[in-house]
Amino acid sequence: MAITHIEEFAHLTDADIENLAVELDAIRRDVEDSLGERDARYIRRTIAAQRGLEVTGRLLLAFGSRRTARWAGTAVLALAKIIENMEISHNVLHGQWDWMNDPEIHSATWEWDMVGVAKHWRITHNVAHHDYTNVLGMDDDVGYGVLRVTRDEPWSPANVLNLPINTVLALGFEWGIGMQHLETRKILKPDTRAATIVRLREFAGKAARQLAKDYVVFPALTALSPRQWGRAGFVSTVKANLAANVIRNLWANAVIFCGHFPDGAEKFTAGDMAGESRGQWYLRQMLGSANIEAGPALGFLTGNLAYQIEHHLYPDLPSYRLPEISVRVRALCDKYDLPYTTGPLLVQYGKAWRTIAKLSLPDRFLRDTADDAPETRSERMFSVLAPADRRGGLKTAIAAVRAGRRAKKA
Repeated sequence: MAITHIEEFAHLTDADIENLAVELDAIRRDVEDSLGERDARYIRRTIAAQRGLEVTGRLLLAFGSRRTARWAGTAVLALAKIIENMEISHNVLHGQWDWMNDPEIHSATWEWDMVGVAKHWRITHNVAHHDYTNVLGMDDDVGYGVLRVTRDEPWSPANVLNLPINTVLALGFEWGIGMQHLETRKILKPDTRAATIVRLREFAGKAARQLAKDYVVFPALTALSPRQWGRAGFVSTVKANLAANVIRNLWANAVIFCGHFPDGAEKFTAGDMAGESRGQWYLRQMLGSANIEAGPALGFLTGNLAYQIEHHLYPDLPSYRLPEISVRVRALCDKYDLPYTTGPLLVQYGKAWRTIAKLSLPDRFLRDTADDAPETRSERMFSVLAPADRRGGLKTAIAAVRAGRRAKKA
């Protein structure tokens, strides 16, 4: 099942883990010491470019009389929403640009172009997810409360709906994110009812404003255009905004799932966190995340969450610095014989969907053991190794187990 003893699983001593922490802290200091005008210029230019794309998309929808113009407007608007969500808002809300002391680009004041309330997300994501990454019972992002993504969660008949539920979640991902923090069940408890009602009101207000903007205000403005006069212009803009939001949702879902649910993104038990050191926290972030192989363009469109391992190590460092950080992190993985989980986007996303499909079935239909499945491994997977084969680090040990399984099958 999930990892219960991270040192044993990682094949590292306490001294190794503390030395790893020292080297990872050094990377942080180097980046923090180098932050300056070049970085501030990057985020300001990115925001300006994103707003320019959004204006361009709106103008194409308002004044383009041909179908090709409407398609182009929809595509440009979708691109603007992706950049706003992934590279700008997600990273601003992480506090990556707070060091600039710019009140317009600050985690405490920024609000994003989604139905969810930014301050709600900062709690569920920055705290619950990043502090307790993939810790069962503490990180709600492990399945988002609706999906079975690990065998540590007992199978129930409702899990046969894993695939259709994830399809709905992907299409309406912003709604899933927005509702995650509401915890509506607490409204039944007297001591948490008042706070829950406040959260519900805040979410309802933000969602209403978002729906009005995308499906009333902008369509109405488009309908006033001489080229889009009347009902046809209103309806076409509603459809374009809906399509742009769905495209953004699907993209965000794919990127997030590639970073958290492919093979090699490990799960942990809460008991393993007792007395967790800085080095153990770093190690958990490295083992609980997965990367996407990406160049500059794909990295930018993912909000540099293609470097999910590095983002989890340094969630408050500017995202566009993660590619350079990844070179040093990969070198440390080689040094300590740790796996560096990465792969092409379609492969990583396909593995995530495979896990979701596989775990829709009862465990008796699954071939791999609960301690040595691609989606759920633990230190018990190494019990099959002879003492001589247990030397080396985690990457070597995993390779030895796999070699043994291949030999047994042969």
